[in-house]
Amino acid sequence: MSVAGLKKQFHKASQLLSEKIIGAEGTKLDEDFMEMERKIEVTNKSVFDLLSKTTEYLQPNPASRAKLNMLNTVSKIRGQVKTTGYPQTEGLLGDCMLRYGHELGEDSVFGGALVDVGEAMRQMADVKDSLDINVKQNFIDPLQNLQDKDLKEITHHLKKLEGRRLDFDYKKKRQGKIPDEEIRQAVEKFEESKELAERSMFNFLENDVEQVTQLSALIEAALEYHRQSCEILEELSGQLQKRISTASGRPKREFKPKSIRSSIETLDNNQHNGLSYSSSLKSTADHITSVPLSWPESPTTNGNNHQLEVLDQPCCRSLYDFEPENEGELGFKEGDIIILTNRIDENWYEGMINGESGFFPINYVEVIVPLPQ
Repeated sequence: MSVAGLKKQFHKASQLLSEKIIGAEGTKLDEDFMEMERKIEVTNKSVFDLLSKTTEYLQPNPASRAKLNMLNTVSKIRGQVKTTGYPQTEGLLGDCMLRYGHELGEDSVFGGALVDVGEAMRQMADVKDSLDINVKQNFIDPLQNLQDKDLKEITHHLKKLEGRRLDFDYKKKRQGKIPDEEIRQAVEKFEESKELAERSMFNFLENDVEQVTQLSALIEAALEYHRQSCEILEELSGQLQKRISTASGRPKREFKPKSIRSSIETLDNNQHNGLSYSSSLKSTADHITSVPLSWPESPTTNGNNHQLEVLDQPCCRSLYDFEPENEGELGFKEGDIIILTNRIDENWYEGMINGESGFFPINYVEVIVPLPQ
C-alpha cells in the first residue's frame, strides 16, 4: 500500500474513533437514501435466513443433513459423480412396512396391507425427492445467486461509500490544515460513491418482482407435491377399504386343536419298510454312534496370529452392530476388529474389515490402537 493509501486509512480510522468514542457527528445522508439502505439490509438478512430455513424445511433432520454433506464431500474428493440423496422419512417408513409385510406373507391380511402402504410411502418419497430438486432449482439457487451477486455488489458500494464519508469528514473538520484541493477531491469521491450505491439500491428494489416470482415457484412446487401425495393417499385409502371388505366377508375358520397324544400314537403306528418308527430311530442312532467322530484342527493359533497382526496397526473394536444405510459406509458386527485408515471428521472414521473399506460412526467403536497424529 502506498503512503497516500496508508494516510487515507489513518484518516478513516481516526474519524471512526471520534464518532464512536467522543460522539462526533458525521455527514448525514438524506432520508430516502437511509430508507433504501434499511430495506437492503433487511433483504440481505431475509435471504440468508430463507436459504437456511428452506433447507431445513426440505431436509428436517440435522444429523442426516450433516451425514449427507460429509458423504457428498467425500464423493467429490474421490472424484465420484454420483451423490447420495437425503433419506426421506416416507421412504424409511415404506421400507420398514414392506419388509414386515413380505415376512408375514400374502395369506396375511395385515401383511398385504403393509405392502400396499409401504409401496405408497415409497412413491411419496419419490415425490418428495422431486420437490427437493424443484425447490433447489427454482428457489434456492436463484436466491443464492441474488446473495452472491446483486446484494454483494450493493454491500461493496455501501462499504466504499462509508469509507469515503469518513475520509471526507476527517478532512472537512481540519479545513485550513489540509489543502483545499484534497478536500475538493474527497467531496467528489464521496458524491461518486453515493450515486453508485444509491443507483444500485434503487434498481434492485424496483425489480423486486423477481423475488416474488421465486416465492411463487416455491409455492407451486409445494402445491404439486401435496397434489401428487393426495392422489397416492386417496388410491391407497381405496385399496385398504377393499381389503377390509374382503376380510370382513370371508367365512370364518373354526379352530381345531390338535391333541399331542393322538400325534404320538400316529407316529408310533406308522410303518416304514416293515420297521416300526421306534426301531428305525434306534437303528439310526446306532449308525450315528458307529461313525467315528473327527474334529477339525483348532484354528486358535492362526486366529491369534491374525489378531496380533491387526493390533500392530491403528485399529478399533466395534461396540455394536452397524448396518450401512448409504453407499460408502462399512458394515460390521459387535466385537469385530476394524483397521483404521483415516479420520474424516469428529463423527466418522474410515476403516477396513475383511477386505472391504468404508465409513462408520466413531461412537460405534472403541479405539485399541489410535491413528498417528
